[in-house]
Amino acid sequence: MKVRPPAVAGLFYPTNPGLLRTMVTEYLLDARDRAGGAPPAVPGVLRAAVVPHAGYIYSGSTAASLFELIQPIADQIRHVVIVGPAHRVGIDGVALPDAEAMATPIGEVPLWTQGVETALGMPQVVVNDAVHAQEHSLEVQLPFLQMILPEVDVLPLAAGWVDSTVVTDILEALWGFEGTFLLMSSDLSHYHSYEEAQRIDSGTVQQILACNPTVKHDQACGATAVNAMSQFAASHNLTPALIGFRNSGDTAGDKTSVVGYASIGYYD
Repeated sequence: MKVRPPAVAGLFYPTNPGLLRTMVTEYLLDARDRAGGAPPAVPGVLRAAVVPHAGYIYSGSTAASLFELIQPIADQIRHVVIVGPAHRVGIDGVALPDAEAMATPIGEVPLWTQGVETALGMPQVVVNDAVHAQEHSLEVQLPFLQMILPEVDVLPLAAGWVDSTVVTDILEALWGFEGTFLLMSSDLSHYHSYEEAQRIDSGTVQQILACNPTVKHDQACGATAVNAMSQFAASHNLTPALIGFRNSGDTAGDKTSVVGYASIGYYD
């Protein structure tokens, strides 16, 4: 079986499996404590999300606030479609890895075979290992999924320079499969002062909550996936709710130059 090895273990999260499991577990427990054990006041079932993808010491707590809410519905999820930006290698399309599984220090996560076949039948979806080789936006979601959804498979899609409607069409094609959860991977603004980032990111969050698909890439590095989710949510009557909102100045960074993070859930 061909496996895509971890590229950012030791950089974005620990290489030691035990330490990684402990770190993720502690983030999830802390998220539960911060929420007081109560889900957001949104009716329905969590079906999709936007989560950040920075190093765990920076954005892990914000991501965990969303992943914690997945745990009660774990038995309903069989496949997780992850869409993130292609940071390292540019591509005029959406890339899948040439692999049957993706690995982290915790173990291997199988790719969703039927999802791969369906995605490759869509325009502009290709197999491109170079795009995935060093890409972190998809990889950093895996340890959380391994801890809360150990039986699921994944469909990792790296979105390059394509219109968000291309990704929306892919989501539409995959939505009909039972047990499918959509996970969009994006950070918010980069390298502004703490106060300026709060201002910019607050506006971006309001756009996302309004399902306004006009977020720009300087507002969110995963803008293509975020805008696709907004279009998809509007057409499927999914209700977005803000779950977590921080920046690196709130976690492990200084406040002179920060990166913003938000976790947003979509409820059916």
